[in-house]
Amino acid sequence: MWNSEPTHRQQQQQQQQYNNGNTTSGGQPAKQLGMTSAISLAEPRAEDLQRTEELSKSLEPYNVFESQDELNHRMEILAKLNTLVKQWVKEISVSKNMPEAAAEKLGGKIYTFGSYRLGVHHKGADIDALCVAPRNIERTDYFQSFFDVLKKQPEVTECRSVEEAFVPVIKMNFDGIEIDLLFARLSLKEIPDDFDLRDDNLLKNLDPRSVRSLNGCRVTDEILALVPNIENFRLALRTIKLWAKKHGIYSNSLGYFGGVTWAMLVARTCQLYPNAAAATLVHKFFLVFSRWKWPNPVLLKHPDNVNLRFQVWDPRVNASDRYHLMPIITPAYPQQNSTFNVSESTKKVILTEFNRGMSITDEIMLGRVSWDRLFEAPSFFYRYRHFIVLLVNSQTADDHLEWCGLVESKVRLLIGNLERNPHIALAHVNPKCFELKKGNSANNSQNNSGNEDELKQQQQQPSQSSVTTSPFCSLWFIGLEFERSENLNIDLTESIQNFTEHVIMHGVNIKMLKEGMAIDARHVKRKQLSLYLDADFLKRERKSMESHNNFNNTLMANRKRLSTELAQSQDPSPPGQPAATAAVGSRGREGGAAKVHRLSESLTEDNSNASSDMGATTPSTPTAAQMNAPNFKATGKIGADANCMDSTEQAAPILPHNNGSSSNNNGSSSNNNNNSTATAEVACS
Repeated sequence: MWNSEPTHRQQQQQQQQYNNGNTTSGGQPAKQLGMTSAISLAEPRAEDLQRTEELSKSLEPYNVFESQDELNHRMEILAKLNTLVKQWVKEISVSKNMPEAAAEKLGGKIYTFGSYRLGVHHKGADIDALCVAPRNIERTDYFQSFFDVLKKQPEVTECRSVEEAFVPVIKMNFDGIEIDLLFARLSLKEIPDDFDLRDDNLLKNLDPRSVRSLNGCRVTDEILALVPNIENFRLALRTIKLWAKKHGIYSNSLGYFGGVTWAMLVARTCQLYPNAAAATLVHKFFLVFSRWKWPNPVLLKHPDNVNLRFQVWDPRVNASDRYHLMPIITPAYPQQNSTFNVSESTKKVILTEFNRGMSITDEIMLGRVSWDRLFEAPSFFYRYRHFIVLLVNSQTADDHLEWCGLVESKVRLLIGNLERNPHIALAHVNPKCFELKKGNSANNSQNNSGNEDELKQQQQQPSQSSVTTSPFCSLWFIGLEFERSENLNIDLTESIQNFTEHVIMHGVNIKMLKEGMAIDARHVKRKQLSLYLDADFLKRERKSMESHNNFNNTLMANRKRLSTELAQSQDPSPPGQPAATAAVGSRGREGGAAKVHRLSESLTEDNSNASSDMGATTPSTPTAAQMNAPNFKATGKIGADANCMDSTEQAAPILPHNNGSSSNNNGSSSNNNNNSTATAEVACS
């Protein structure tokens, strides 16, 4: 019931029939999955299968596969949870004066969704689950009596309810596995074990919170039904998810893409190349979405014509939908945009990584580099010269967990504030949360170049021990890239103060803010990062950036040479050239063309169906940026320069620090406001 494999086998049989239908001898048109017809129905070649085998082996060190024992353990946990739900529904119904015989038949069921339901969860991953109950069970029953039932279980630890969330949830650790358990109350008398949630009529008369809770399961099941080959889809999705996490673009709350979004993009690629092997799907994934005509939406199917009065994504009707930058629409009713948090900055970062991935997979398919190169990202901390660091402080571990969750959900608001500053070209937030390592103030001496001015500056800087006095401190870093300008003064005080005041006020409104909770925002330069990060970590980051730059230089040289060979192989012989000479040249060009065959496909393939799901316009010729997978480049004297490895700064930003802001907090709203503001002024010359 909880292992989706039997259902997947049935779907695979249907998809095998679909694949066979693509090559009917009668010349019938192939069945269409998605908004448009497929780009290519080509079967995988021997080298594609070889690359897929190499891909599967390269994923093993990253713990993306679970053993059979671990899978069985998850199934046992879900079986116990399902039994608890059935027993709880019966007991609550009896307590409401329902006959025991009738209460026995009511049912109740646990459904899974997300990465576990898709079959792409990694070792130690959590499980997203949904508790479905009949109409006589109220939401208050779930968050009170069932919550108490869970807390009494010996296997359950860290059990907490978040009833006021946009999608209410109970979070817990059940026998070593993290579980996020949602709740939906259906307007049905009984919930049979074989109940299918994909029926749109189930949504009639449901409250919005139940509809949102059901949406995860309904979207996941639709995705599985809309891909032509589930096993290829899974391997490709595992690869893309690992790549996105390694490159720092996996976080829905911070404005990047979340798990369901990556699944929909890979599913769309599978629809466009239904017979392709997993390695080819990964390569085509970058081809398709590096050329996509944003903000045209990505859709897996034509929207269902259902009118149950729930709002759906439709820019023709909803004015707010017209401002979405990279809309990717869920396939189940009510259709929603899964990427509404994307900002201008996160869009730039995502598109840069798409182009970089395109260039790297070109090299992989040519056999020049291994798949491991795809999972190596350039250092975030050596892309930029200037950063804003957010320090989140608390007094206890439980308080810190809640406080960090709230701040993380609001960081995108700070990014929006910074983007509205006309002098900021990019505000790149690192989705990784760092814990402040205390007692490492000696790091300063390991990261200076011996310059007297730098040593003097570092002596004037606060030591790491004075960064905060709170026992718990987490950090988020935002890299800043500035527009080109001279004699520029940038005051970021208002942007930062508005953000911190909003977070604190929200904490007060939801009664979360407690004594010792504080948030501080500071400007730091690259050479000051040793106050906040471990020296060995920074050394590894520097080496990573140097390795990336060397590879990027080699990549650009190879692509220029291969592009030249491709052009020569397509040029006709010059007028007046002797036939014998032309023949010799032709044979030479044939050899060159063979070597660049795979590159030629990625550059010249007819990709009209991939450029948009609204109109299917033909994409433009690939730009130099798409061909060369560029780094972030400096747009002015201050900014992000991936190729700049020198220790001197080209400009001297001045940003007064508020070092004491996080150490004195008595829990009141007014004091928090005073303690959480930072003056941010950058003087550029």
